Amino acid sequence: MAALDRAAVAAVDTTGQAADILDMPAHLRDALWRVESASIAPIDAAGGLVVAGMGGSSVGARLAMAALGRRLRRPFAIADGYALPPWTGPEHLVLCSSYSGGTEETVAAYDEAVERGAARIVATTGGALAERARRDGAPVIPLPGGYQPRATVSYGLVAALESAALSGAAPAIGEEIEAAAALAERLAAEWGPDGAEDGEAKALARRLQGTVPVIAGVELSAPAAYRWKTQINENAELPAFASVLPEAAHNEVVGWAAARGLGAFSAVFLEDPHAHPRNLLRSELTAGFAAAGAKVVERVSARGESALERLISLVLLGDLVSLYLAVLRGVDPADTAPLTELKAELARR
Repeated sequence: MAALDRAAVAAVDTTGQAADILDMPAHLRDALWRVESASIAPIDAAGGLVVAGMGGSSVGARLAMAALGRRLRRPFAIADGYALPPWTGPEHLVLCSSYSGGTEETVAAYDEAVERGAARIVATTGGALAERARRDGAPVIPLPGGYQPRATVSYGLVAALESAALSGAAPAIGEEIEAAAALAERLAAEWGPDGAEDGEAKALARRLQGTVPVIAGVELSAPAAYRWKTQINENAELPAFASVLPEAAHNEVVGWAAARGLGAFSAVFLEDPHAHPRNLLRSELTAGFAAAGAKVVERVSARGESALERLISLVLLGDLVSLYLAVLRGVDPADTAPLTELKAELARR
């Protein structure tokens, strides 16, 4: 059995991505402090909150929406493209979140928010987005520099949660954020490189090695499934796909029987014990159908008391699984050359 200890991780992890993943508890606390230190006045946005962002910023917003769930009092929408929802106007708050500040889709969304007269908050390290915010006097949540954007998902999550509270779309849940950070500390010690070799994260990575993972989530765990997919894509440099139950039980389930003849697929079902009982049953039954064609089938249960704790447990687990898959493949989790090439090609056109 290949070791997944600190030495094995360090052999491929040239830029300390493992440390960034394990620092999730500190990131959650620092993000909360950064929002509070920005001293942003509440904005009574009767129309609700729109979060404009791509990549990790978009994932952070999806996680925030799931954590708030039925506590939302006003609409919460995500704009992961160049345009805002067509109904966006002066009654909305738009959080424009871009780690670099140069994400062209998010900059375009900011400009549209100005045209539509919407209130704005910016979360960034700088760039064109920060320049526009300074020009317009829009509040800025300053993000720390020096990270891969995907490593700052906790900042995107907290910025979205706090913006929802500032807009009147949801209650403030600062105490839950602190509790989630405490849980993440315990889980990081259990699942990290210094943890047992048969710990959940390492064991899952070994079982998924050599497969194309399809990760399914339901209700709270749906955005976590998407986070698993993107982290496996970027850290392990592997194809991976995400789906959502109960919808997947109405279509995707039919294709699993043929998977055995198409390649080595794995099926991972992320489950929240507090989900609707019928959705938990669908997850269990769909996992059974997936076993007809998948090389590996795994059911993973969230840990924690609050919705945010359970969500954080799944995100941290997926981040570490993606890191260990990179180690098993011998690839550097910081290497995302295709993304750089794609951005360069877009800039030339």
